[in-house]
Amino acid sequence: MHRRRFLERAGAAAAAVGGTTALAGCSGVLGNEEYDVGMVADGYRPDELTVSVGDTVVWENTSSRTHTVTAYEGGIPEEADYFASGGYDDEDTARNAWSEEFGGALETGDRFSHTFIVPGQYEYVCIPHEFGGMYATVIVEE
Repeated sequence: MHRRRFLERAGAAAAAVGGTTALAGCSGVLGNEEYDVGMVADGYRPDELTVSVGDTVVWENTSSRTHTVTAYEGGIPEEADYFASGGYDDEDTARNAWSEEFGGALETGDRFSHTFIVPGQYEYVCIPHEFGGMYATVIVEE
């Protein structure tokens, strides 16, 4: 683990123990109104979300593990804009950036958002936890 990431995680854990949690008293997904999809240790919650054309989905890393939000290029509508945390233009670039320097990493509390313009099904993955089954779907309806 990188020293900076370790120190960031240790600080976040200490703050959580000594303070209040961000989830208390809220009513949205996972008890929080400020994001639509939470990233837990082993998955996205919810792992399927239905929204309308023009909606912006917000993901938040709610775990102590580092995650990404990375669209499968073959898993989004052909006319749709590609999306990935880190702002990459395609899946290969996102994967290479992750493997070279942890590009697109979302640490505890980090957020990523994307506005969906084209209706259809969007499949995405957390690159470091792909083989553990961390993938999910956004369905965009007219």
